[in-house]
Amino acid sequence: MRVYLPLTLAGLARAHASGELGPGPLTAYAVTPGLREWYVSDDIEELEYAALNRAAAASLRLIAGDPGAARRRVVVAVDVPDRAATADPGPGLDASSVGEVRLADAVPLAKAAAVHADASDAEPDVTAAADALGAADQGDDDAQFVVDGAEDHELLWFGVQEIPGLIA
Repeated sequence: MRVYLPLTLAGLARAHASGELGPGPLTAYAVTPGLREWYVSDDIEELEYAALNRAAAASLRLIAGDPGAARRRVVVAVDVPDRAATADPGPGLDASSVGEVRLADAVPLAKAAAVHADASDAEPDVTAAADALGAADQGDDDAQFVVDGAEDHELLWFGVQEIPGLIA
């Protein structure tokens, strides 16, 4: 199963130094029954893209919670055995949790398939989105518009061997 782990650049640096993503338990995002029902698609590429975007939103929350974090969203795509991920319970789940899975244990960084991260030109919009997240959560439509602005930036694909350049 491909899972998408939300991180910050500092979290990616720690994973690179330790050789693992963790410690567990970890929250990640994947194509789950709940995500399939929410997204209403049978196209696996579309569903994986939706899971990646859910992880990018979770990365934004990590950034918002850490004023010292670099303002670039980071998601690591990792292949794990199906039994390693506990999926969301399906229908009735809060919409903000759709696609969430839990990994009980740390995951070796060697299992990573790719890293997805914002380009540096996304930093102003990600900064604004992180600052507006609290107000958006309280129902402020203008703040939600600012948060949605970060989603206008596509995460770039990086090979695992490019991690040192990303965290430098």
